[in-house]
Formats: sequence, C-alpha cells, structure tokens
Amino acid sequence: MDENNIVQYRRHLVEEEKSAATVQKYLHDIRVFFEYIGTQPISKENTIAYKEYLCEKLAAVSVNSMLAALNHYLRFLGRLDCCVKPLKIQRRIFCDEEKELTRTEYLRLLQAAKNQKNQRLSLVIQTICGTGIRVSELRFITVEAVQAGKAVVSCKNKTRVIFIPAPLQKLLTAYYKNSGLKDGTIFLSKNGKPLDRSNIWREMKSLCAQAGVSPHKVFPHNLRHLFARSFYAIDRDIVRLADLLGHSSINTTRIYVMETGREHVRQIARMQLIVT
Repeated sequence: MDENNIVQYRRHLVEEEKSAATVQKYLHDIRVFFEYIGTQPISKENTIAYKEYLCEKLAAVSVNSMLAALNHYLRFLGRLDCCVKPLKIQRRIFCDEEKELTRTEYLRLLQAAKNQKNQRLSLVIQTICGTGIRVSELRFITVEAVQAGKAVVSCKNKTRVIFIPAPLQKLLTAYYKNSGLKDGTIFLSKNGKPLDRSNIWREMKSLCAQAGVSPHKVFPHNLRHLFARSFYAIDRDIVRLADLLGHSSINTTRIYVMETGREHVRQIARMQLIVT
C-alpha cells in the first residue's frame, strides 16, 4: 500500500466535500482491501477475489458498501479496468422485526436513562427521535436554535430546517440554562467538544440491559427510523417526510418507513377470503 496515495486520496475526498464520516469509512475500507491483497499489485483478478472474500464474510448490503469505496478509490487512481460490479439486491418489502425499535422500547430506554440519572443522554435520544435529525447533525442543536424553535442544518452543500417541537424546546431550554450555556452547541462532552457518534453509541448501549431492549436495536440511526415511521403513520406524505429527513431520493425514505409485515398480515386476514 502506497501511503502517499492514501494521503492524496484523503485530500481528494475532502475536496469532493465528503462528510468526515464518509472520509473515515472510505479510508478504512481501502485499508481492508490492501490488507487482503498484501504485497500483490492491484489487478482485476484480485479485486474480483476480494469481492468473493467479502461475500463470504458480510451481508450483501455491507459488501456493496465496501465495493463502492473500493471502486471510488480505483477511479481516483485511473484504474477503471479493475472496478467490480456491485451485487444485485432485490428490493426488500419488509424490514427485520428483530431490528425495528418500537415506541414501547424507546420509552423503556428513556426510563433507563432517567434511572441512571443521565439527563444528557435522555435529551439526546429525544432530540434525535423527536426531530429526525442525524446524529452527526446534533452540533446544529444550539442555544440559538432552541430559542428559535428550529435548527438550520448545512451539510454537503444542502441546507434544511429541523423543527424543534415545543415540549422538546422546553426541556432543552431548562437543560442549557442549568448547564450555564449562553450560546453554541448544547450537547457537549466533558472536554467541551460536541458529542460524537461513538460517545452516543456507547452510552445508548449501556441502557440495553436495564431497558430490556436488544442491543441490535439500539443505535442512534434507529431513532431516525422510529421518527420516520411515526410521522408517516400520521401524515402519509412521503415527499414531506423526505424533506424533513434531508433525503434527496424518496427511495431512501421508503426504506425508513418499511414495516415488519405485521400490518400486512392483519389486512390480509381482514379480507376474509379463506373459507374453512
């Protein structure tokens, strides 16, 4: 692996205005590829072999995610001849029930945070789930945003407004006043820096046992999914939901409102077309 190429590639990703999380992921995935091929030169043969290796280890979605990073890097090198095709994945109709966070489980997580006297975590969870904001965008939840009742999120040359509902506004106002904050980002670590994904992930996982919720369901992004499903159940306007979530494609939003299939089964049963 040529470290100089990696440094240049990182600069290229930044110049393409990729998010910090995307840059980190792409660099990680490229290093995994180089660990696999070792001292061998890059070739079509070993990129195909790498694809097969990933297929043995990971789910199809994860394989395609890593191949996307690899193909992006190969195009950067001018090695289009070594790019590999992603796996074809049939569009799923239902989500996995064991991965869907329910409203009841969400409330149990909040109770567990309360029991642990972790007010900050409780408010982080409620802010993500109550607004649909991405965990990486929490830094836009500022004193000024709470006072205005909305946060303006700017990311990847796109800007959208995150509305802060009045009950959440009230909770956040009491929190920042009690913390002595006058301005700026509300959710801060002990060293005064905005909380990052790893901090929140780790703290959320600590609630699982007490809340009686599977760790497979407990991560920040699942709160966004719960927001999406809850909003769509009331409004049934997928275009408006896509705007709220900051999706450029409604196809992405459809994934968020995917159901487990329980409601479909109930509707089929109500048709009463089976005679016994």
